[in-house]
Amino acid sequence: MALESSPSKQFIMGERKPLIDLKLENPDLFRNSAYVNGEWIAAKSGKTFEIIDPGTNKPFAICPDMSVEDVDAVVQAAGDAFVTYRTYTPLARSLLLSKWDALIRENKEDIARILVHETGKPLAEARGEIDYATGFTRWFAGEAERIQGTTYPAAIPGRRIFTLKQPIGVVAALVPWNFPVAMILRKASAAFAAGCTMVAKPSPETPLTALTLAYLAEKAGYPRGVFNILPTTLQNTPALSEALCKHPIVKKVSFTGSTRVGKILSAHCADGLKKLTLELGGNCPVLVFDDANLEQACEEPAASRVTGESTDCVLPALIPLKFRHAGQACITANRVYVQRGVYDKFAALLTGKTLALRVGHGLEEGVTMGALTVPQGLDKVARQVEDAKKNGAEVLTGGNRMQINDGKGFFFEPTIVGNANHSMLIASEETFGPLLALFPFETEDEAVKAANNTSMGLASYCFTKNIDRIWRLFENLEAGMIGLNTGNMSSAESPFGGIKDSGYGKESGKDIAINEYLITKTGTLSLEGQY
Repeated sequence: MALESSPSKQFIMGERKPLIDLKLENPDLFRNSAYVNGEWIAAKSGKTFEIIDPGTNKPFAICPDMSVEDVDAVVQAAGDAFVTYRTYTPLARSLLLSKWDALIRENKEDIARILVHETGKPLAEARGEIDYATGFTRWFAGEAERIQGTTYPAAIPGRRIFTLKQPIGVVAALVPWNFPVAMILRKASAAFAAGCTMVAKPSPETPLTALTLAYLAEKAGYPRGVFNILPTTLQNTPALSEALCKHPIVKKVSFTGSTRVGKILSAHCADGLKKLTLELGGNCPVLVFDDANLEQACEEPAASRVTGESTDCVLPALIPLKFRHAGQACITANRVYVQRGVYDKFAALLTGKTLALRVGHGLEEGVTMGALTVPQGLDKVARQVEDAKKNGAEVLTGGNRMQINDGKGFFFEPTIVGNANHSMLIASEETFGPLLALFPFETEDEAVKAANNTSMGLASYCFTKNIDRIWRLFENLEAGMIGLNTGNMSSAESPFGGIKDSGYGKESGKDIAINEYLITKTGTLSLEGQY
């Protein structure tokens, strides 16, 4: 967790020095200043805060604590840059994205090491996140040249109707800590392809990877003011975010985070009628039917464990879907509904796979699940486990905090509880931790009703070999994304977003995502003469 530093710790401009040896091949990648209008700066207040390694609960870097008084200057700079950047041709924007993409891939190993220290996730997962994230830079480099207007036949003779798409303006991006590289690139790649400029506020826990990306954007040739990063503490985050949302030069806000905060930001944007994309919380169900392929003979490949790619077998899909980044993902499995005919077999197989996970610091060899990023996550998982036990659930494996690195790291056992019911907190709350609940069911209608019994609607998953059932579930499950015999459905080419209290708007995908950063003008031309 990021903690405000003591007044005695002064931020020394130009001294890019971590508090520990990060063992980077290219030390220039480590950046711990705010990035505004092409300059590496401190906060006007001079205040700083520490970045904590979740695996050790020790600080490893210091960043400036930007606040409301820093907002206007950065937004003005982004506005000035937009005047020029909006005139760049689609080809020019595409080439910049391609250069940025190449530099990120070239420095993948160093970025991954910083990411492990920020988030606590294993090194293999950090590499996988960067592979996933650069899918967006690659995809939107192509999308930049596919922005098109339209023409329409007119109802009145002598008229022509056509549309033109243009970038909306300055974008504020508010980014979470669980996938900080991917979430920055998913937003920034679409914005830059469209011709927008951006002010990004990374989470207090994970500002360093965002600053590294800004450094590489500068090296790729992005003009001053196109990409700006404001690190800040949790204490300053609400006021700074409100200032960004309400600034008249900011024309769009893109937020990934909790439903509670999303509703607050929506209210901030209402007076200015800002265009808004919200990717919010999830309480994602998984439906496993009697006819599902529960297991496969061999262990899933390493790429599957990192990215979630899998065959149509349930367990190779579910293990990474649940325990990737210790369950700290909005689309992670939260509630697993298992049909009675395979419940006992499935519970035993899942427990065995879960016991095989190795927990530890993300840089340790062989670790398959790392620390939770924030200590509050430990408290929430422990509270849900205790509540489940009180309400009749059986703990099949795990259920306890783990004493790793002298008990200082934020570790919790991978946990499975069986015979869960809807009186338990885990049925209604997003867990965001390494806890999975198994709910037995009898019929398809019963499972669908239970799965939809939530205010959230981000993702749902189902496993069955009945093609008729597949189509019914696709239509009847209330979520913006449905995994059909797979636990992996997030990619640059696939529209990402939810319904109900899980937000609105889409990120990634053909046409849809880039349109979130564009305005459409309609032209009507009146012609003289005979046509």
